[in-house]
Amino acid sequence: MFGILNFELFLIATLVFIITPGMDTIFVLNKSISQGKSAGIYSAIGVNAGILVHTMFAALGLSVLIAQSALAFSIVKYLGAAYLIYLGIKSILSKEKNFNLAQISSETESGWKNFKSGLITNVLNPKVALFFLSFFPQFVQKEAVGSSIPFIVLGFTYAILGLIYYCILALSMNLFSAKIKENNKIKGFMDKFSGMVFILMGIKVAFSKLK
Repeated sequence: MFGILNFELFLIATLVFIITPGMDTIFVLNKSISQGKSAGIYSAIGVNAGILVHTMFAALGLSVLIAQSALAFSIVKYLGAAYLIYLGIKSILSKEKNFNLAQISSETESGWKNFKSGLITNVLNPKVALFFLSFFPQFVQKEAVGSSIPFIVLGFTYAILGLIYYCILALSMNLFSAKIKENNKIKGFMDKFSGMVFILMGIKVAFSKLK
């Protein structure tokens, strides 16, 4: 179907990859704990929108360029690293505030910013493009490798499963985030902690190598 092989095996492998803690998981958890479930959900949507972007890249063959070009890989890598470090510094320098839970949950602008952060962080991670380039073809029939349809189907499936999992994570962190918002000192500590995590993530991306 759609030129896809062993779709059931793909689902199992995808679930294993998604639930294995990685950069996207840390990103969503940070947002959920420090800012609440809405921020976590918007971040999860952004991260998986990034998955769809990488899916389109893979379908159009652009991921091959990143895989084969050290320059292209480096440009995307350092842009992604710089953005993560920027998010970390911004979080560390943020000032303590009094929070209103009802107000936070209704701020669409905040939701858009969290979505955008998740999207950019994922899109500018060249490791994701390389992962898709090596993972997806294993489940595509040889005669369908030149078609974009199987890649799109696999990518949407991956994104949907990822969205469900990350939203569950965000919702499960809601209790912690509510307690944090009730205590400005804890919120200040979490801002600094999450900021350091983002910076470390950025450093990790910056030192990733094309293999």
